[in-house]
Amino acid sequence: MATLLIVHHTPSPNCQALFEAVLSGAGTPEIEGVRIVRRAALSATASDVLSADGYLLGTPANLGYMSGALKHFFDQIYYPCLDETRGRPFGFWVHGGSGVTGAVRGIESITTGLGWRRVAEAVTATGEPGKADTEACWELGATVAAGLTG
Repeated sequence: MATLLIVHHTPSPNCQALFEAVLSGAGTPEIEGVRIVRRAALSATASDVLSADGYLLGTPANLGYMSGALKHFFDQIYYPCLDETRGRPFGFWVHGGSGVTGAVRGIESITTGLGWRRVAEAVTATGEPGKADTEACWELGATVAAGLTG
């Protein structure tokens, strides 16, 4: 059975709504053979990353960058996971009050360094998430999870 690790920082109701949509998509009953492990960014470990087959990452954009919690996650796992996780699939979502460009750029830079392979377009949302935002997050979760089954 494949393992999908969802690492998230959800400090607000808006971030929580997007996280729940991702989780719902990843856990849709039509996708079988994928175990979902979810971890808050401050509690996710290198062991979690090493034991997973793919990743979903979620963060708010804070002051033009990813949250400190997600950055801390990357700082903790980068070197222990660098050689062992190259080529693994991932996707991510970012929520911001206004701009999310810096957060997206930061995540793309770090995951490129890790050698992870993005398998879905990033979902970005600003302000209160609408139906299109939650549907995009549902699709993100389903896409990354389904990719682990084949």
